[in-house]
Amino acid sequence: MTDADPAYAFTRSGAKLTDSARDHLWGHFSRHSVYEPADAGGGGAAVPVIVRGKGHRIWDSAGRSYIDGLAGLFTVQVGHGRTELAEAAARQAAELAYFPLWSYAHPAAIELAERLADYAPADLNRVFFTSGGGEAVESAWKLAKQYFKLTGKPTKTKVISRAVAYHGTPQGALSITGIPAAKAMFEPLVPGAFRVPNTGLYRAPEQYRDDPYAFGQWAADRIAEMIEFEGPDTVAAVFLEPVQNSGGCFPPPPGYFERVRQICDEYDVLLVSDETICAFGRIGSMFACNDYGYVPDIITCAKGMSSGYAPIGAMIASDRLFEPFRHGTTSFAHGYTFGGHPVSAAVAMANLDLMEAEGLNQRVHELAPKFRAELDGLLDLPIVGDVRGAGYFYGIELVKDKATRETFNEAESERLLRGFLSKALYEAGLYCRADDRGDPVVQLAPPLTIGEPEFAEITGILRQVLTEASNLL
Repeated sequence: MTDADPAYAFTRSGAKLTDSARDHLWGHFSRHSVYEPADAGGGGAAVPVIVRGKGHRIWDSAGRSYIDGLAGLFTVQVGHGRTELAEAAARQAAELAYFPLWSYAHPAAIELAERLADYAPADLNRVFFTSGGGEAVESAWKLAKQYFKLTGKPTKTKVISRAVAYHGTPQGALSITGIPAAKAMFEPLVPGAFRVPNTGLYRAPEQYRDDPYAFGQWAADRIAEMIEFEGPDTVAAVFLEPVQNSGGCFPPPPGYFERVRQICDEYDVLLVSDETICAFGRIGSMFACNDYGYVPDIITCAKGMSSGYAPIGAMIASDRLFEPFRHGTTSFAHGYTFGGHPVSAAVAMANLDLMEAEGLNQRVHELAPKFRAELDGLLDLPIVGDVRGAGYFYGIELVKDKATRETFNEAESERLLRGFLSKALYEAGLYCRADDRGDPVVQLAPPLTIGEPEFAEITGILRQVLTEASNLL
């Protein structure tokens, strides 16, 4: 195509946009057979094209409106269409559009690093910027390895994470990820990553289901057991989300993180709080480790830092971990071209300004119980087995038999989630996630700006569609 071709115009029709998306755009985690023409053996569906957002609503290229029940991808904390963030990006781009942090610094990154260190607990004062969450996790594993080499424990290289947990797509982060199906096609991966049980109480061993504290102690002790099995002199770090995303929003049982912290201290293992999703108000506080009362050695974060208006992530490390890098010729031989990008950092600062000015953290703390109460009302549906989560972050687990907690087999889950629910929820006006990386769930993580009217609207759509789904069983 030439520059004069009208098909290149941003204002092209919705049909041209969807055709072009089908022919040229490679979607992330997408089944493209769905969009291939029916006469070529495909599904014949049009690629959904989202063209505009305002507050908690998004619009597609046909002009239809939807509630953004997932904040884009657990990201748009302050809602869509905030001109303040666009203006912050423009101001920074006019002053300094780009400069790397490779032995240099710029004001936007300096100010943002100071602010993140102020939000973080205890002595987590050193901020290493990345382009996103997967890179932050990758950076944390590399730091853990180098730290122990520099401090005379070079065999401490292994990491532990939880079953079904998702920690990113780079080769190291994917090794830490606990979803076998997401990893199989990319093996062999980075060796040295091991799995322990997650904190999904609904599927916990039966003797613990009525005693969350005992279950949390049991789950935490499996970490100590794995460290002992692999050898304490070989394990560098434990990677845990405050509320585990994949599998459907598993919150920590009471006492769980207190016990994990004790275990990590006992074996000299670093505790990494992967807050790619949970940070910046998703659970309530700027960092969810503060909500649950534990101090990690490293925090990884991204997404809500800029509300998705510009890509940015960070690894925040304790002064103890930085100490070996303060002397001699030592350096952390690791970095990213766009880590701490000036425009992204400026947008993040403006985003955090908005969150503070509008009291969004306190809003989540105050309104989360009302959101949860609305969702708990869905437990009267025969298909809804469990509602769980925290803050503005919830999973609704779907079951085949409520009395026995029997789940769906693979074929049934495929028909239920991809064959019906994903499309039906979207057509009913709710963008969210129907997921079966663990047991089948519907996940919600809306912008932090919504309140009781939107809780009711979201729940009303869910009730309508899940009732239809129940009738299909």
